[in-house]
Amino acid sequence: MKCYSCGNSAVIYRKYEGRAWCKNHFSKQLESKVKVTIRKNNLIEKGDKICVALSGGKDSCLVLYLMDKFFGKRPDIEVLALSIDEGIKGYRDESIKKARELCKKIGIPLHLHSFEGEFGKTMDNIVKKDARACTYCGVFRRFVINKKARELGATKLATGHNLDDEIQSVFINNLKGDINRLMRLGPRPIVTKKKFVTRIKPLRDVPERETALYDMINGIDYHDSRCPNAEDSIRFDVRKFINVMEEKYPGTKHIAIKHFDTILPALRKHFSDTGKVKECSNCGEPTSRNLCKVCELLDNIKY
Repeated sequence: MKCYSCGNSAVIYRKYEGRAWCKNHFSKQLESKVKVTIRKNNLIEKGDKICVALSGGKDSCLVLYLMDKFFGKRPDIEVLALSIDEGIKGYRDESIKKARELCKKIGIPLHLHSFEGEFGKTMDNIVKKDARACTYCGVFRRFVINKKARELGATKLATGHNLDDEIQSVFINNLKGDINRLMRLGPRPIVTKKKFVTRIKPLRDVPERETALYDMINGIDYHDSRCPNAEDSIRFDVRKFINVMEEKYPGTKHIAIKHFDTILPALRKHFSDTGKVKECSNCGEPTSRNLCKVCELLDNIKY
């Protein structure tokens, strides 16, 4: 198969586009798409300190690589990386190794923090008391990432959420009827309280398979392994459904996310009084409840 633009050997055929692309043109297109996402939604501004939430996986490694490529040489913007060690032996230690290697390769400082340092417990300790590993891990990780990014003085927190992640979240929150979480999605960040570091998703318009391909052909080494604590959940079923629909009806993911973005402003306006942010009565971190979820979960495994 030949590249639609230059006739060289193609590395990808996009069914939703009906065209094939070579390594060079595919890479340039992906970079251009990310730049458009950033510019169109004002994700990054002059004077920003961008903290990349770096897990060592394909998406977060790509975000760090592109943030450095786009902004690394600008004197008015700073890029740094933040990794969280949940304490999962044989898994997280390997991904952190990849994170360290990438940061060293491109010359970006890596700030490493852990569940054990923040909560006095590792995920390996926690799963012995409560089997709901993903519940604890997700809540605790978001808490630590936001807190440490804020302490680092970050103005933006860049995550590796791609198109697949975003449309899956839209479906899941619709199925659960979770309006508060649904309204937090979208291309533009919502600033709700000064203790929240503004989150941005530069890869939001890039399909997951394309992030992996870009990494592979551009020499970005990443950790590719499923967490041993991962459990089948509604996200796994939603992912399968959306991928089947995309295969049968190419372009489904792009159309669905575009439709969601169209109705999101009206959704936020109609439910503007829900999900008000305040501070946790125990730890002082931002929450929509009197006691934040982190403090509640920590109380569950106190003994």
